[in-house]
Amino acid sequence: MKKVLLFGTLFAFLGLAAYAQDEDKVTDEDLTKYANVEVMTSTYVENKTQELRDMILNNEVIDGGARYNEIKAAWGDEEKMAEAEVTEEEKAAFQAVKDFQDSLQDSVKEYKTELIMDEEVLGAGTYNKVLAATKEDPSVKEKLDSLIAEMKAKQDAEKGDTEDPTDGK
Repeated sequence: MKKVLLFGTLFAFLGLAAYAQDEDKVTDEDLTKYANVEVMTSTYVENKTQELRDMILNNEVIDGGARYNEIKAAWGDEEKMAEAEVTEEEKAAFQAVKDFQDSLQDSVKEYKTELIMDEEVLGAGTYNKVLAATKEDPSVKEKLDSLIAEMKAKQDAEKGDTEDPTDGK
């Protein structure tokens, strides 16, 4: 009787192990969700980078990128700041740009974390499962990279379709 019980327990354990392996298997849906988060994060970074560029180029006090670079080169060195004749207004404007720039990394991290934690977008479990699979299996990483590139290309094509045809492009 003990042998039968032991035999039955062994089969039950093997069944659970097989079930657990299926649970850990990365699906195409998992990869698509993960890729979508990567593309959304990339788009967020692009938008924030453009916002930073606009802050610099359209700043009335700093008056464009050349003066910004001049201030940046002198920043933190009072002698160079005096030599470049940086005004208090320019210092304040530069500091505002610098503060925005310094906050970008935290902003991106927070945005991506929110996407990952949102079960409808991705979910932490799926994120961890896909991340582990990409580290263990190069073919999963290749498939994910290909999917991300495909999604970005599609997004870029859609952007191209929505641009104003009269703007000379």
